[in-house]
Amino acid sequence: MATPTRNRILETTAELFRKQGYNGTGIKQIVDQARTPFGSLYHHFPGGKTQLAAEVVRTAGAMYALLLPAVFDPAPDLATGAREFFRLAGEHLEESNWLDACPIATVALEVASVNEPLREATQDVFDLWIAAGTQYLSERGLAEPVARRLTIGMICALEGAFILARAGRSLEPLQIAGDLVSAQFAAEPARL
Repeated sequence: MATPTRNRILETTAELFRKQGYNGTGIKQIVDQARTPFGSLYHHFPGGKTQLAAEVVRTAGAMYALLLPAVFDPAPDLATGAREFFRLAGEHLEESNWLDACPIATVALEVASVNEPLREATQDVFDLWIAAGTQYLSERGLAEPVARRLTIGMICALEGAFILARAGRSLEPLQIAGDLVSAQFAAEPARL
């Protein structure tokens, strides 16, 4: 059952992971910033940091899955929606002083080779995004294999562009990735 303390721990941890990653975030920092005692963290997450991180990844991943329709629905077409998706991601990243990127990719890059529960959690999120994107694009007239390919391509382009943008403190990678993904969307005829 979700409690205010549990939610505060999850939200604080997600924010710290976006900015510092898994390895850069300590339990003491989490409980200090969440304004909760150590005992509360272990009461809600008896598996410690690994259990907490896996839940943060899955919770944040489910919330991020809602961004696709939120951005694409108001767009006049899929290509414009794709370009807007990348523009908004860049705007958010720049406003956060290049700190607030995707916590799922950040955690996956850090621990996928050394922490099996977190590798599984990040893979679960990527699978969720692929399934949700494929369904969304299929419902908008793209053949399912095309919708899946475009979804995977968009995720790859976004996560790669985040890395380059953060390292270079530049929106150029997100702008280029957005243009390329948008062109791919425009090139695919809808079935409707």
